[in-house]
Amino acid sequence: MNSLDVDRIADWVTRRGLEGASEADLLREFCEKCNTAGLPIGRALVVIDTLHPVHEGTVFRWRNDDVEEEAATTYGRTTDGATAETWRRSPFYHLLQTGSEELRRRIGFGESADFPVIEEMKALGHTDYIAFVYRFASDATIGEMDCVYSGWSTRNAAGFGDAGIAALRRLAPALGLAMKSAALANVADTLVEVYLGRDAGRRVIKGRIQRGVADRIDAVLWFSDLHDFTSITDTAAPDEIIPLLNDYADAVITAIHEAGGEVLKLIGDGTLAIFRAKDPAVACASALRAEAAMRRNVQALNARRAMEARPTSTVYLGLHIGEVFYGNIGSVDRLDFTVVGPAVNEASRIASMCRSVDRPLLISSAFADALPAEKRKKLVSVGRFALRGVGRAQDLFTLDPALIQTPHNGT
Repeated sequence: MNSLDVDRIADWVTRRGLEGASEADLLREFCEKCNTAGLPIGRALVVIDTLHPVHEGTVFRWRNDDVEEEAATTYGRTTDGATAETWRRSPFYHLLQTGSEELRRRIGFGESADFPVIEEMKALGHTDYIAFVYRFASDATIGEMDCVYSGWSTRNAAGFGDAGIAALRRLAPALGLAMKSAALANVADTLVEVYLGRDAGRRVIKGRIQRGVADRIDAVLWFSDLHDFTSITDTAAPDEIIPLLNDYADAVITAIHEAGGEVLKLIGDGTLAIFRAKDPAVACASALRAEAAMRRNVQALNARRAMEARPTSTVYLGLHIGEVFYGNIGSVDRLDFTVVGPAVNEASRIASMCRSVDRPLLISSAFADALPAEKRKKLVSVGRFALRGVGRAQDLFTLDPALIQTPHNGT
């Protein structure tokens, strides 16, 4: 591999990074180009941490022996369990502990295969292995993402050779920078989706961040919270509160997402979500599917928590439909992407009425009117109420109690 090839591949890596190529594509195309240019890479691995509520990072792999392998796999926390043990026995951990930037083992020429991954490469007939760690400056780290790790090996009888090692030393940092760029884009996508919701997150990433810019939309509004949460927090052990909130939030949010809804906000034990469709009846039907799935989820959750002698709860839910403003609301330096308007307030008031009438689900008259006739037949009136802060009294409905007890039967 000559210097012109190295320059050409370095330029290509820069362009592909600027184009926004994915990490897996970058690694695959990089290895293919290196092999074409005479750098005999047999297997390659790049590891980069991330900022994610579940995963610590992702491993990207490439190999040229026609053995199928996942191009990208996420991994959990490296602080405990089997993952921690594997991490502590890796060349990368050794480099971090020693402060070095690279580690090479010419395993086909008598040098020690002193790490499990290098032993594996030697057993597969590889002759040369080199690992790099490129650290970020302290103010350039995001979450666990503080460096890029890469490992390279070859089956070539002569190993990488001096020219090959020199090429890798030049090219691996360029590839690492391009992969860091792709990883940062993924972090941005993850953060806005996790904290704003899927649709709101996409809108923000596409540039909808101007203060005061909001769309008028018609949407089904979901407002739910936990039954007797205040009493639970007063009586339960303090370290039970967050797990309880997480368990019930998962039961609610999973049901909403599976039915096509968008969760916009978590307010303590409460959840605000919307369902949208060109046909209001379709959006209403989606919300009812989510309600049925949520009841099943909560029933299963309560059975598990009861077996563990942990506090349990149920979910109050108000459903409404109306016009809202959907967009950026807030101050110059602190915005929220959410829905506002009288319909949102009304949905909240309807949900709060569940306690007064001792019903887990209340549906507004507007929501009921939007349902097709066959689904309206499944509703029963619970009376006419004047809602606090709402100018007119209205009839509220619920599903037939038998339907709520067995939510799998068609709602």
